[in-house]
Amino acid sequence: MSRVIVVTSGKGGVGKTTSSANLGMALAQLGKRLVLIDADFGLRNLDLLLGLENRIVYTAQDVLAGNCRLEQALVKDKRQPNLCLLPAANNRMKESVTPQQMEQLVTLLDGQFDVILIDSPAGIEAGFQNAIAAAREAVIVTTPEIAAVRDADRVIGLLEAHGITEIRLILNRLRPAMVKANDMMSVEDVQEILAIPLVGIIPDDEQVIISTNRGEPLVLAEAPSLAAKAFINVARRLSGESIDFLNLEEPQSGVLSKIRRILNKKIL
Repeated sequence: MSRVIVVTSGKGGVGKTTSSANLGMALAQLGKRLVLIDADFGLRNLDLLLGLENRIVYTAQDVLAGNCRLEQALVKDKRQPNLCLLPAANNRMKESVTPQQMEQLVTLLDGQFDVILIDSPAGIEAGFQNAIAAAREAVIVTTPEIAAVRDADRVIGLLEAHGITEIRLILNRLRPAMVKANDMMSVEDVQEILAIPLVGIIPDDEQVIISTNRGEPLVLAEAPSLAAKAFINVARRLSGESIDFLNLEEPQSGVLSKIRRILNKKIL
């Protein structure tokens, strides 16, 4: 039986699809046979972040309509043979797929892959209900902003009502300097409100924008950024490893450190 994990958030724009793409690729790099399902029917983006948009012939809706076999709709990633994408059509309404049909898709995939990762659309309407229909676990992505955290809290309640109790948290776009200045919620603040296990802290990183525009997940970089390392560690934790969280504080250069030490001595 495959692990079926939905990646969701409630609020849009918190980096949920970026998280799905990088977690999927990182888990595949760890040797997991994985399929990513884009559940944002009518407004797909996951294929762009993976750089697979030009290889799509059939979609999940085509499978459900009997227009093709499941194998024909699966897009294999040439860079990582363990990863496949089941894309959504971008020319239909979200309501074109029902929760029962999502369960049907997952049933077809179940057992063929180690992990089935479902990228949920924003909001808590029909698209969200589709995405969670067959999920057995959930990863909540939020940013340290009160609106995003409030929406995440609402989603946690809906997931638990649906019977999904294995829920983990990714805190995205954290800026340690702003937390120190009390201009941003801290990790502890968010954890206190949401009260679910923390599986990853991703720092704010301009490389995310660059990788998205290139269709190259962060975790594929030869010299991974701090955010890429954080995503890799999330994948390892989801695989059962026990890993310390990265130190996200910016290291001071040698010269600056010496100057600060000298000034501190003079003050003392």
